[in-house]
Amino acid sequence: MLSLASAGKGLSRTSSYAVAAPVLNSAVSSAYSTERTYGGLKDQDRIFTNIYGFHDWKLKGAKSRGHWYKTKEIIEKGHKWILGEVKASGLRGRGGAGFPSGLKWSFMDKPSDGRPKYLVVNADEGEPGTCKDREIMRSDPHTLVEGCLVAGRAMGARAAYIYIRGEFYNEASNLQYAINEAYADGLIGKNACNSGYDFDIFMHRGAGAYVCGEETSLIESLEGKQGKPRLKPPFPADVGVFGCPTTVANVETVAVAPTICRRGGAWFAGFGRPRNEGTKLFCISGHVNNPCTVEEEMSIPLKELLERHCGGVRGGWDNLLAVIPGGSSVPVLNQNDCKDVLMDFDALKDLTSGLGTAAVIVMDKSTDIVSIIARLASFYAHESCGQCTPCREGTTWLNKVMQRFVTGDAKPQEIDMLIELTKQIEGHTICALGDAAAWPVQGLVRKFRPEIEDRMATFAANNKEATA
Repeated sequence: MLSLASAGKGLSRTSSYAVAAPVLNSAVSSAYSTERTYGGLKDQDRIFTNIYGFHDWKLKGAKSRGHWYKTKEIIEKGHKWILGEVKASGLRGRGGAGFPSGLKWSFMDKPSDGRPKYLVVNADEGEPGTCKDREIMRSDPHTLVEGCLVAGRAMGARAAYIYIRGEFYNEASNLQYAINEAYADGLIGKNACNSGYDFDIFMHRGAGAYVCGEETSLIESLEGKQGKPRLKPPFPADVGVFGCPTTVANVETVAVAPTICRRGGAWFAGFGRPRNEGTKLFCISGHVNNPCTVEEEMSIPLKELLERHCGGVRGGWDNLLAVIPGGSSVPVLNQNDCKDVLMDFDALKDLTSGLGTAAVIVMDKSTDIVSIIARLASFYAHESCGQCTPCREGTTWLNKVMQRFVTGDAKPQEIDMLIELTKQIEGHTICALGDAAAWPVQGLVRKFRPEIEDRMATFAANNKEATA
């Protein structure tokens, strides 16, 4: 066992990363009981062992922490075995949608028609509040490089293209260095890991548009076109980048694949509730005493996550106003919702919100919640590519109305008109940016309607007084 230095900020100050040499096909019981509690992930179960950048992020350091261990054996076992382990793990996409990864990757498992297959890694990370993938690329880039090889083998891909956000200068620099190291060591390229499998990795720096986080927009941008979403079908698995079969996957989703294969799908499935298995990077920001990015077990209670790793809410739990649990595009929760909710896909869906990217934005009672949501509406109006009329026109109207709601310069009946407007946007666009713009506003009205109405009443009373 390799015992590494103590982790600091964002984790228990007395904890240390300890990484055992992983063993292929190690089985862990995934039986669940109604009394089981979730959270408190042990150090030996962490996949991202250098998320804070305390240790050597280069190849030598990565190997000392267990990466690139038995990778050749994994590749030689073939794509069907890898797909089987990923399916057994219950891994769901970590980029926001939560689609079962094994099923998605298996769409590429079809007879070749002569076209090469590609893996495209979405490293754009433009969702406000989300700061997990950049930590992987900056501090633990070999997890992603090795993950590209394993995931690419599962799909029969010829190469991987990592589409990284243009503003991520240090992340791109470290990632390219790690790619170069892997080539020099024979881990990727021709005859990768001496397995007889040829696999290349290319990094492409994007222009930073939020809409390029959508898979078909990303493909368009990667091909040198405007970053605007494509109509589907055809889906990328049939016609993707350069007209070839393609799977677009999130950085974290790809990076966990080698560890799943080393330790076995059953090991990964032993964490979290059924349908919400595995470990997850949570990035917590806002009004907590210690904002951080931390790897934890899925289904950990939100309150425990904040108190265990972030030192709790600033001013205490009673000072909590609201939490956006999964990045700016998911609906907000009020304090009552946050008390017992579990951080996984199904529990948050039951509260008409979502896990998204697990970017937890905490707001205390000093927050102007209406102004916060109005700012998000402004962001989505700015980032709309303008291709779909409901999104182009709808986000503009949302922004204008929300700015008036901030001051209270509106009538109560306009609240329902605004909700009707969000319904005309939601589900009527080519990509999900329209939904992302509509949901925060819906969440605000659902949880904080009295705040909006009080603001309107105050404005009306002040205006009447001024007029008199």
